[in-house]
Parts: sequence; structure tokens; C-alpha cells
Amino acid sequence: MSQRGHRAHVVIVGGGFGGLSCARALAHVDVDITLIDRQNHHLFQPLLYQVAMSGLAPSEIAAPIRSILRKQKNVRVLLSEVTAVDLNARSLYIEPSPDGEPLHYDYLVLAPGARTHYFGHDDWGVFAPGLKSLDDAVEIRRRVLLAFEAAEREPSPERRAQLLSFVVIGGGPTGVELAGSIAELSRFALVRDFRLAHPSEARVLLIEGGPRLLPAFDPELSEKAVLQLAELGVHVRTGTIVEGIGAHGVRLRTGETLLADTVLWAAGVSSSPLIRALLPEVEVDRQGRAVVREDCSLPGHSEAFVIGDAACFIDASGNTLPGVSPTAMQMGRYVARLIQSEAANTAPAPRAAFVYVDKGSMATIGRSRAIAQFKKLRLSGALAWLAWLAVHIWYLIGFRNRFVVMFDWAWSYITYRRGARLITGGRLLPGPPLELPENIREAEAPIRAAPAS
Repeated sequence: MSQRGHRAHVVIVGGGFGGLSCARALAHVDVDITLIDRQNHHLFQPLLYQVAMSGLAPSEIAAPIRSILRKQKNVRVLLSEVTAVDLNARSLYIEPSPDGEPLHYDYLVLAPGARTHYFGHDDWGVFAPGLKSLDDAVEIRRRVLLAFEAAEREPSPERRAQLLSFVVIGGGPTGVELAGSIAELSRFALVRDFRLAHPSEARVLLIEGGPRLLPAFDPELSEKAVLQLAELGVHVRTGTIVEGIGAHGVRLRTGETLLADTVLWAAGVSSSPLIRALLPEVEVDRQGRAVVREDCSLPGHSEAFVIGDAACFIDASGNTLPGVSPTAMQMGRYVARLIQSEAANTAPAPRAAFVYVDKGSMATIGRSRAIAQFKKLRLSGALAWLAWLAVHIWYLIGFRNRFVVMFDWAWSYITYRRGARLITGGRLLPGPPLELPENIREAEAPIRAAPAS
């Protein structure tokens, strides 16, 4: 709580949807804000897969945090990483730090986001990158495009088939978007660019451990998503558990080996390590998210909030709120209102509980292919895709980004061309193949295209 004559200091950790929404909502409040992030940019993660699949350039879905907040005089932005938080002392440590002294706060808003989760198999990350950052997207783009380049040089039909085989693990929105985009990229954008390799022969397999794709959606929409993926040539296998991943494919729990040089991971996320560092004082769930109270604060610390992907918020119905951008933005604005009320009053009113307004869910599959649900309304196909397009462009930061993305998408839709097909980072020509782990090297058979289920 602020005291009369004292200007409250609000520290926000993370410049994603939650942290940025909170900072902007405090623009006209009499507080000092320090926003800390490891990256200098805000990333529009819902379109990250478009960068990975050469549809958009990184600059079209990201903007410098300083630029976004340049007109907000009560904000200071620090490019740093928080290394420790002392909730009792109301302070935190950052690296690099000019003097090594802790940063003190009156209010703390933790919005550090999430990272890729390999369920105890972090070594799989070398062979199957996830998609949580611009670096991840550029690396996936590099691997996918290099697969086609390697296939063009490969005289063996069997080896070319393996190079043009792609496995996506995880049947949530990210996995569905990646699988559909790889199929589109190969069938339309690259089909006339190669002579020996035939991108249209690329095989894409989407693996989901659960009984169906997109479990957060109605079963009817999940089935429609499978049908739309099948139209693009994507093969779906549900109820399939991955037991091992190597440089040349994956091994399933059934003992079957699927050979593919490009494997992508979209099966799970976990909270930032910063939240786990608060143990044992803070309770966390299985995903490492902090269990928060009805006002998004940490138990015993009403001045410290956790929002977005890092928060485990259980609503009045007993449901855990989804880790999506609308949740983070609503939490950010809600916390800002609490801080504004308490900073202006020495005896603020009791806090009202945070109430999430569900604005619906969407998942895009490809050109004119998507599914969407808004309360009782269910959409699929071209109409859902247009709704998805409009919503995502609307929430992009800055008019220039909206205009550029709209133009690029219109051009891509009309011409089937993708202008961001640049291979950057790492080795441009792949070196010697990495050895498979023993449990994958035992059997070598091409991906067997399973009927869409």
C-alpha cells in the first residue's frame, strides 16, 4: 500500500502481453514503473509460427519495448534478467546490474511467460526445437528450408524421402498451425523452386498423445480440424506417445520408428524458472506456475502479483484459466486497476476478484482453413480463417505492423509466394549426420503415412 507523499514504485518483470498491458494501463497513474525483460522487444506470439514457416519476417511480429512505451513518461525499461526475488524484503536482483544493489519495489508484477517443456527429456531439444521465441522461429525456418535444399542435392530417392519427412509432436494450436503451414509451404510456395527434389512429395505427420487434436475445442471442431489437415496432406496420429527423439526421427512407445530429419516440438510448456526459484515460499502446480489468489496476488504477499502464463488461477467454477494472450492482457489491466486504486488511497476498498471474460478460441490450419468458437458460435473453414485474420491483425502492436502484415498476407494469398524464405544462423550446409540414440537407431523405416484419425 502506498503512503501519503510516497510515489509507489511498480516493478514489472516481462514485456509480453501481460506485463505490457499492465504498464500501459498505468500510463496516467502517479507511480514510477520499471519494466524488466531479457529481450528488448515485445513479441506477438500467436503469429510466431508464420515466421517459422517463412510467411512473415521477424520484424513484422515484434516491436522494441522502448519504442512501444516511448511516450509513457513514468516507465523506465531495463534490458536485464531477474536472478532472484526476495518477497519479504520487497526487492529483486538483476543481471547485469550497475552496482549489484537490489531493486526495491512497492508492487511487483511477475509476467515472465513460459518456456518449452520436454517432460523431463530436455536433451530432446537439440533434435526437436520448440516455438517460444524469435530465435526458435528462425531456427525452425532454417531447418525446414535446409531440408529441401539437402533433398535437392540427394541422389538417393530413399534418403530424399527421409529429408522431406517432417514430424510435429503435439496436437494443440501450435502443432496444428506448424503442421498445416509445412504442408502449405511445400505444396504451394516451394513447388516450382526445385528440380530434383519435389516439395509436393513432402510428408507431414502430426502426433498427439491424447485421444484427439485441440482438446480445448469442441470435439466437432477437432474433427473438422483433422479433415482440413487431411486436405493439405497432413497425416494425424492420436493416442501416440513419443519415447525417444534423435537426429533422424522419433521412436514411439509401441517400438515403431519414424524416420524424419526434421522434428518439431509443440507438446507442452512450463512456467519460467523464475517462478520455481520462489519455492518453497510460493506454491506451484505441475507446470511450474505460481498458484495465485483471486486477486492474482501471491498468498501472504498482497503487493506481489503473478499474471499470464506464469500464473495458476483457479476461477469460481474450479477451472484453471488457459495460458493464452487474452488471459494475460486481462490480468495485466486488472492488476493495474488495483494498483491505481491503492496508490491513490491510504485506505483502499477491498479488492474485487479477477473475472476472466472468455472471448473465444481460434486455431488456424492453413489458407482459408481454421476453426473458431465464441461461446455458442462455432466456425470452421474460410469464415473462421477470416475471423482469425481480423482478430490477430487488430491486436498487433502499431499501425505499421498491421499494414505490413495485411499486405504480406494479401500478397501471399493471391500469389502463393512467401517472401521471408531466408536461411540464416548456424551452418548453411549441414555437417555430418548426428548419431541417433540407441533406442532409435535399432530400427530404420520411413514414416508410414497413417490414415487421418
